[in-house]
Amino acid sequence: MANEKRTTQSALVTGGSRGIGGAITLALIESGFRTHFCGRKRGHLEEMLLRCEEAAPGMAAAHEADVRDRERMASLVAEIVATDGGLDCLVNNAGVGIFGPVDELAPEDWRTMIDTNLSGAFHTIHAAAPVMRRQGHGWIINIASLAGKHPFAGGAGYNASKFGLIGLSEAAMLDLRQDGVRVAVLLPGSVATDFGGEGKRRDADWMLQPEDVARAVLDLIRFPSHALPSHLELRPSKPPRHG
Repeated sequence: MANEKRTTQSALVTGGSRGIGGAITLALIESGFRTHFCGRKRGHLEEMLLRCEEAAPGMAAAHEADVRDRERMASLVAEIVATDGGLDCLVNNAGVGIFGPVDELAPEDWRTMIDTNLSGAFHTIHAAAPVMRRQGHGWIINIASLAGKHPFAGGAGYNASKFGLIGLSEAAMLDLRQDGVRVAVLLPGSVATDFGGEGKRRDADWMLQPEDVARAVLDLIRFPSHALPSHLELRPSKPPRHG
């Protein structure tokens, strides 16, 4: 298929089976992207694929993959290129948060956050960027957090990973833009998801919804090719007052 004329754009969303990633996956398929999404839990992937098939039959594909595994992510990108003829949009959304005072944070939990939130994004960019450079176009959107600018007590590992993701994104943008590859980092504030553990979904009506983040992703990729909005902060309009 790689040598055939492509009529459908292709996308990959990491951590794309639930929460923000699930909303982004649905938004992309409904916008006409053949969308691949990956995650570590087969049950969540199967549930998401059913939702995708109801929304846009044949436009999504689920893949069991851990972004911490460099070779697996490289093979996944190669598989997408082989089947779809290219890759037009990569959304690095996979992330994990484990919280506690810096002197109590387990070293393995530190590694899990850095390897998932930061190194995982590097692995997919490393695999996808050469493809996009050869095409002469592509979008890479990294989902960071306002925690990547504003540290908080108990957030040492999470803050470090998101601060790093912002730095990775901005350097990658400078590396790739001359070849038509646009890189942006998106920093959402509080989003009503179950991030941080099963059963912890936050439903405060002041919070952002996953669909708000998905809409921001679509807004970015719809910018004309001469424009590069590389850093976008997305906040709840009216968070609770403090003090």
